[in-house]
Amino acid sequence: MSNTAIEEPVEISVERKLVALYALQQLHTQTDRIRIIRGELPLEVQDLEDEIAGLETRVENFENETIAFNQSIADKKLAMKDSAALIKRYEEQQMNVRNNREYDSLSKEIEFQNLEIQLSEKRIREFTSKVEELQVEITDAKFRLSERSADLVVKKSELQSIVEETEKEEEELVAKAAKHEQQIEDRLIVAYKRIRLNARNGLAVVQIERDACGGCFNKIPPQHQLDIRMHKKVIVCEYCGRILVDHEIAEKYV
Repeated sequence: MSNTAIEEPVEISVERKLVALYALQQLHTQTDRIRIIRGELPLEVQDLEDEIAGLETRVENFENETIAFNQSIADKKLAMKDSAALIKRYEEQQMNVRNNREYDSLSKEIEFQNLEIQLSEKRIREFTSKVEELQVEITDAKFRLSERSADLVVKKSELQSIVEETEKEEEELVAKAAKHEQQIEDRLIVAYKRIRLNARNGLAVVQIERDACGGCFNKIPPQHQLDIRMHKKVIVCEYCGRILVDHEIAEKYV
């Protein structure tokens, strides 16, 4: 990559833009430090909220399954009562049959209803076992839900405390940054934000330090250093792409 220069009309004052870019970087760096102080708390809060939502859904699904199984148990018990009533009726009818064919037919009906009762009993045992398993799952999920909810309260409290301590300062920095952005044309702001996004530590504008780029520490040729000191162009490092400024620009930042 060769040194890139963004030509600016002299009357627009490139120096002023460089000062604004450097100031913008300093403000963004301070904002970054505030957000670093908050650390991973926002992510931890979000993760806990997601986990809690998942656990709540899990409990709800288990409870709905339990309701469905209990309804099935009730249905099977009702079916057993119906079968028992039919058996009783068929047995009474057997007392008044006119021939063996009718007796055998009723016997088959009684046998079928007894099988239905046995099948219902089997299903009730299966459903009851499922309900017991679900109750264990529900108890475990509710316990974890209680733990995570308590953790969330603590994390939110920690985050709120940090936010309250730093919110005013961050708002002031953001407002100042917005004012500096107004002094820079859109294409430079877009370039600055792109560099900042890809640069380590969010540094898009750096000073020359000991004849080297303050971002990647590669040496800058004397001619390029002279161009930077002239303040006639926006110069970027040929190695890392960061915008370069000299100490004079940095000293103008208030």
